[in-house]
Amino acid sequence: MTPLEFADSLVAAFRASDANSYFAHFDADATFLFHDTSGRLESRAAYEQMWAEWEREGFRVLQCDSSNQRLQEHGELAVFTHDVRTVRLIEDAEDEVFERETIVLRRNGETWTCIHEHLSPDPAHASDGG
Repeated sequence: MTPLEFADSLVAAFRASDANSYFAHFDADATFLFHDTSGRLESRAAYEQMWAEWEREGFRVLQCDSSNQRLQEHGELAVFTHDVRTVRLIEDAEDEVFERETIVLRRNGETWTCIHEHLSPDPAHASDGG
């Protein structure tokens, strides 16, 4: 699997709001830095716990569009960057956010695994609330 195919499957799992498939893309020691949460999450388990809490509160991804993709391979590592438009359900209300994302991938045999994810607001859409 190419790193871009792997990244596309990650985005598809997120778009489907399929937590099991989505988290299977991440290494257990992956770290996460999100603009809308406090601090860095130090493991996949920490993010899974936060996601499960969101789901209990009614969170669900309704739509996710990835654009402006770029994949840079560096030996056993790859960096995937893209712009993301996400429509999500939060406490029975739809919310649309525009963000930029960087995901660092590491080769894992014939496939890849995510070792870091960084999400930031897209300044081009600052007036749109995301």
